[in-house]
Amino acid sequence: MSSSPRTRPSSGSILAGIVAAVVLVGLAVLLIVNGQAVLRSFFPPDPKTTQGHEIYDLYTIVFVIAAAIFFLVEGLIVWTVLRYRRKPGDDELPPQTHGHNLAEVIWTVVPTIIVFFLFFISWQTLNSVEAHVPKPNLIVRAVAAQFQWSFAYLPEGAASDAKPLFTVSVPVGADGGLTLPAGQTTHLYVSSPDVIHAFYVPQFLFKRDVIPNVNNQFDLTLDASDAGQTFRGQCAELCGIGHRAMLFEVHALAPAEFEAWYQARLTEATASPSPAPSGGAPSGGAAGPTLDLVAQNVAFDKTDLSAPASGPFTIHFDNRDAGVNHDVDVLDGSGKKVFDGKDFPGPAAQDYAVGQLPAGSYKFECSIHPTLMFGTLTVQ
Repeated sequence: MSSSPRTRPSSGSILAGIVAAVVLVGLAVLLIVNGQAVLRSFFPPDPKTTQGHEIYDLYTIVFVIAAAIFFLVEGLIVWTVLRYRRKPGDDELPPQTHGHNLAEVIWTVVPTIIVFFLFFISWQTLNSVEAHVPKPNLIVRAVAAQFQWSFAYLPEGAASDAKPLFTVSVPVGADGGLTLPAGQTTHLYVSSPDVIHAFYVPQFLFKRDVIPNVNNQFDLTLDASDAGQTFRGQCAELCGIGHRAMLFEVHALAPAEFEAWYQARLTEATASPSPAPSGGAPSGGAAGPTLDLVAQNVAFDKTDLSAPASGPFTIHFDNRDAGVNHDVDVLDGSGKKVFDGKDFPGPAAQDYAVGQLPAGSYKFECSIHPTLMFGTLTVQ
């Protein structure tokens, strides 16, 4: 009885097998060592708002369905390749199937059910995220302008164009940004005086376009457990040359801490009204020689200024950026602020009376746009 000769695997087949084994072993090690990190990479950041949790749950459902379909399809492909691979002696085509009513019904009905299910849960999530509570705990108007954020805190029940109680014009830092009470609902209006911007905080899993002449608004409820945390936000629409500077921070405070912060800001705004929008020196008057400095298109017109060391001097600052706050601060070589000019929106001008400074080299900058607006002040 004769038997068919056994054939030796080709060198290419052996090499392919070794490569496949190495890849599989590598993937297994990666999943064992960093399994949780690898799995987390398929998901968005942990949500920090009530609305973000609903968006995260929707994403998880969609991801599970997509993963199940992927593994089902890939598994059937692998099974088909192995089950119906060509074997020695297979010289003819296997029996062909033309039409299969059950299979056609399954691949038509099942995807239809999945699509309707996804539509339903997406519609539910959208309605929930877009819902507004009748009486929010706080109302804020976020204004995005080239190239800076400001946050106006409005009276209870106010409309989007209401006069603010006070405004935070510095978008980052401990004394700037958007400060909100954790565990309570804030209603935000977003507006723009120039081009399209976007309010985006990655950990909120939410982005809302800020469009000129369009009154966009939404509710936001930070998780109570995140009191004390700070979240970074940004404009997510390319809005011009200074787009990269349009960052802001969201500070979450416990309700009691927020109330103390809010009352302090309210008292400060009542006691110290905003500077006049049309020039005029601070109390004490202008002194010494005057240095002219212009801000336009989020840039200073000069990067070098000179002042005498023999006495005080005045910086006449002309802010020509409409609706955008700028200021002029002077820092010594160690980075310590030796003069702090009050910021104000343009178009407007202001005289800053600067006291006598020791001879040396200083940096002057706009504290709101320090990476875009700075220069060197030489005192000699």
